[in-house]
Amino acid sequence: MLDSVLPDKHLTAEQQDVFNEIFDFCQNNLSTQTKGLFQLNGDAGTGKSVILTQLFLRLEQLAKNNGTDNYFLVNHPELLKVYQENASGYKELRKNRFLRPTTFINRMNKKNKSADVVVIDEAHLLLSEADRYNNFEQNNQLEEIIKLSKVVIIVYDERQVLKLKSFWSQKVIDNLVKRFQLHYQLATLHVQMRMQAPKKIVQWIDNLTNNLQLKPVNQQQSDFLGGSYNGYEFRVYPDAEKMYQQLRQDNATYQKSRIVATADYPSTLDGKKHFVNEGEFHLPWDQYNYSNVTWAQKESTIDEIGSIYTVQGFDLNYVAVIIGPSVVYAGDGRIKVDIAKYEDQEAFKKRHQADLTDVDAAKRAIILNSINVLLKRGVKGVYVYFHDSRIYDYLKK
Repeated sequence: MLDSVLPDKHLTAEQQDVFNEIFDFCQNNLSTQTKGLFQLNGDAGTGKSVILTQLFLRLEQLAKNNGTDNYFLVNHPELLKVYQENASGYKELRKNRFLRPTTFINRMNKKNKSADVVVIDEAHLLLSEADRYNNFEQNNQLEEIIKLSKVVIIVYDERQVLKLKSFWSQKVIDNLVKRFQLHYQLATLHVQMRMQAPKKIVQWIDNLTNNLQLKPVNQQQSDFLGGSYNGYEFRVYPDAEKMYQQLRQDNATYQKSRIVATADYPSTLDGKKHFVNEGEFHLPWDQYNYSNVTWAQKESTIDEIGSIYTVQGFDLNYVAVIIGPSVVYAGDGRIKVDIAKYEDQEAFKKRHQADLTDVDAAKRAIILNSINVLLKRGVKGVYVYFHDSRIYDYLKK
């Protein structure tokens, strides 16, 4: 099981308050037969998924008496494996209630049925236009789920949108609330729970991915900048291979430590290995995972490079992040994003809806979102390597 999303994990005071809000929202809307949407916002690592898993367990416990028909959806195959595995440890939970959104939509339409409460983790991954390759024929997955449910609970973080075909804005959600005349409520989590890091480390990452600013890294060692900050390891390396060797040591001691990279290096789903090369560093991208064990939990994946699609939503003890050629030094302590160097063309597949007025700005946001997610995986530490050596040189000054 993945401890970070177990239904009986202890909630903080902030999380408990939000849990109570959502639970009361469900009960009130079901009793008054009112269609409702509850939106839970929060940055990566603030504990959104923990609240959802506990909420769904409570709903399913009550379902034995009140007969409600509830579902838990996530549009992320690796995370779905975790939820289905965790379900086996609780008699009230059933694996067949944990589904991909498209499966839920098509199944409900085929049976001409509707659900009572639908909980959606990582709602920023929902499709916001048709995708026939993934058997979704309609225009917007959230809209279709609203049609098929009495109450919908979504976890949403606009900074974790990773593809144009699932590009969301608050405006889209607001329009759905208005169109369907939904009882709507919003809550936001603020406290970072994953990273055991002081606030200034989280702020360093936010300055990089929000403001394109490079803030100083005060400590300097022989092989890297940074060091231990209240017990949290934060390092910027000029050498990707040395960074990886340190990560291997951490993995031998603490387990569940992995190296990841931005999608700036070619990779094709053709069954062959595709490598990331940076100086003496040479490792293959993660392979398609056919097993029920998630990529982050497999011991052998210390010898692979994880992508945003294999680690989003997961905790790692230590994470080493290679930030590739799409991020370049712009001078004056700032970076810029070169979208032409981003290799994940699937993320940039053309979007047809008119609500996306600046496609290049959306593409830059997707790249920065992916970096933000990758840098916030590490519970005990994060290591960073920039392909553009001018960034390290500036930080060293």
